[in-house]
Amino acid sequence: MSAKATAAGPATSIKDVFAPLIAIIVGIFMVILDGTAVNVALPQLMIEFKQNSLSLVQWTVTGYALAQAAIIPLAGWLSDRFGAKRVFLIAIGLFTIGSLLCALSTSVEMLITFRILQGLGGGVVSPIAMAFIYRLAPPGKVGQVMGMMGIPILLAPALGPVLAGYLVDYASWEWIFLLNLPIGIIGILLGIRTLPNISRQAVASLDLLGILLAPIAFAALVYGVSEGGTFKNGESNWTAPTTLTGIIVGAVALILFVIVELKRKDPLLELRVFRSSTFTRGIVVQWISQIALFGTMFLVPLFLQQAHGYSAFKTGLIMIPQALASAVMMPIGGKLSDRFGARPLVLVGMVITTAAAYLLSTISGDASVSSFILPLALLGAGMGLFMMPLNTYLIQSAPQNLVGRVTSLTNAAQQVMMSFAVAGLTTLSTTRMQDLMIEQKKQAPDLGIFSDAFGYTFLILTGVAVLGLVLGLMLSKPKNPLPEGENAAEMHMMVG
Repeated sequence: MSAKATAAGPATSIKDVFAPLIAIIVGIFMVILDGTAVNVALPQLMIEFKQNSLSLVQWTVTGYALAQAAIIPLAGWLSDRFGAKRVFLIAIGLFTIGSLLCALSTSVEMLITFRILQGLGGGVVSPIAMAFIYRLAPPGKVGQVMGMMGIPILLAPALGPVLAGYLVDYASWEWIFLLNLPIGIIGILLGIRTLPNISRQAVASLDLLGILLAPIAFAALVYGVSEGGTFKNGESNWTAPTTLTGIIVGAVALILFVIVELKRKDPLLELRVFRSSTFTRGIVVQWISQIALFGTMFLVPLFLQQAHGYSAFKTGLIMIPQALASAVMMPIGGKLSDRFGARPLVLVGMVITTAAAYLLSTISGDASVSSFILPLALLGAGMGLFMMPLNTYLIQSAPQNLVGRVTSLTNAAQQVMMSFAVAGLTTLSTTRMQDLMIEQKKQAPDLGIFSDAFGYTFLILTGVAVLGLVLGLMLSKPKNPLPEGENAAEMHMMVG
């Protein structure tokens, strides 16, 4: 279907939206894939750049996520000002250039810098992709089309470790980024040909104070949490000046950001949407599920490589059941949400996710590979079942005059939650490991210490998932669902 045809309005069938959907999927798959592919390469990057601690190398993941969180709120303003199609294609191009620079990095500091550049390009992709989907989805088929787009959203994070593991073991870590070059070029060419030209809109002045405060708040808080989880001379770093400074600066910046956004008529992030209790409950459940998902994706590869000594490629292969389960359940969840709504899918999905987290907490250091298959498959199935229906729920539960800002808000929050999940869980596992080493008077962690530390951290994740399940019981039907015969984005354009 041509861009000209789709620009007129929503498609009349799933078939009509297929061509632009492929272009969107190529772009979003590449961006999300890179978000987790680097997780498997962290041990190799520590060796490559001669780093003894994970705390600095970890910022190749955390910096990427924070850069996305910083730029996502700008997606709506940029789209209105310059056109959604143009911004989407420029973002893919910036991500591709950032990938090339990452591959050419000669120090961990350079790699972190260029990962931030990648994140600035990739952060715009997801909210604009959702805007196109809501614009193009046939009436009454929003959940089904979202389910189709959701496949790469959950499949890419699970496939990332497989691909990265193979490249690290049999080629070199640089190929994790070089592989993005042809994919990025293909995505740009497909986008030029198939994406519609969505009309520009009048825009308010840019919220410069919000742009300044948000990254400072998120980055400083994550830095403080990360520093607090390190040890120096056998003692915890929580009371160190750098840790306290990061937490205090982050907290003050966050408070100022909230005050500024609530006072502005056209804020960077529309926080007034939290006045809807229905929306607030829904997004808290989403945050909790994202901590469980991204936390597991970060911890499992580290556990398999550090405790079991598996190669990066073998680690990636072990993660495949999660990818397959997500791919199967995502379109099913999207289709069911059109019929039954999000609440029953969230409840069932959170039960499955909780069970997966608990099973992971019980795996011992000498467990076989087969012990990981069931919990990872359950995690993929649970997330695949309710993640996209929950996104639709949030859009439908927001007040109608604020719904145009929901995509930017939820995507920005996701990146922040991912950053805190990685930093917080690293802190938990490292602290537990150091305590056990001191208690057992050992200079380096052995298999038992690794198993205990990771099991403890997964048990914390189980508690987080249980909290999500309890809150899921409180979800109610949105008071202002989008009418059955209307296209969601025709009413409330999601790039706003």
